[in-house]
Amino acid sequence: MDLGISSRKALVAASSSGLGLACATALVREGCIVTINGRDAARLESARAAIAAQTGRDVATVVADINTEAGRDTLIQACPDADILVNNNAGPPPGSLSEWHHAAWISALEANMLAPILLIRALLPGMRERKFGRIVNITSAMVKSPRPHMALSTTARTGLTAFSKAMALESAVDNVTINNLLPERIDTGRQRFMAERMMKAQNIDMEEARRRIVNTVAAKRFGTPAEFGDACAYLCSAQAGFISGQNLQLDGGSYPGLI
Repeated sequence: MDLGISSRKALVAASSSGLGLACATALVREGCIVTINGRDAARLESARAAIAAQTGRDVATVVADINTEAGRDTLIQACPDADILVNNNAGPPPGSLSEWHHAAWISALEANMLAPILLIRALLPGMRERKFGRIVNITSAMVKSPRPHMALSTTARTGLTAFSKAMALESAVDNVTINNLLPERIDTGRQRFMAERMMKAQNIDMEEARRRIVNTVAAKRFGTPAEFGDACAYLCSAQAGFISGQNLQLDGGSYPGLI
């Protein structure tokens, strides 16, 4: 299927690895003019090289910390007329209520609610004026399935979800969609981090930790970054113009709820 987004300009935040890199790679394959972003210049260059090796096409790179106003401004200036915005950022660590002091809450809200909201705020008006825009926020399955140890992530990302739903109601008339991708058990560095946490807590090795994690997935396997990236690319497509304000879960069928 031709997704109809060849030559569209795409800005993918926090895309030097993991899910952000997967989304950027999928958009490059579809012919988008992509700008990727990260805080570490060396990792960002490695990501650029990996995309070029896989697709035969180059991308622009922007070293910037999107948790800061200066970083966001730098990223926006690199692609002020983006047709596609993929919001991504590192999630806060698991923990417990007793560990989450005021600074921890502020950090989570800055990274996983305010940073993406402010990028949307900067780019949404231009998308509406040009009558095309696709905004995809990478959030978390924890938005719909809260867990005590992930409450920092759930709280911040749910705020972004509410904001996005409100903006989607207003922007749809201008062919600008805003949707959220909710990953769980996608085989990235984040999954390795969670497995290492389990290893320490349960005194098991990596193989056993991964086996136990996979056993919680209905599909009995990890999802792949490529699967996630392709889902993102579809939500950015011309064909997805009637899909907005939605939360698409990529969890191997594990969510137990009806809605």
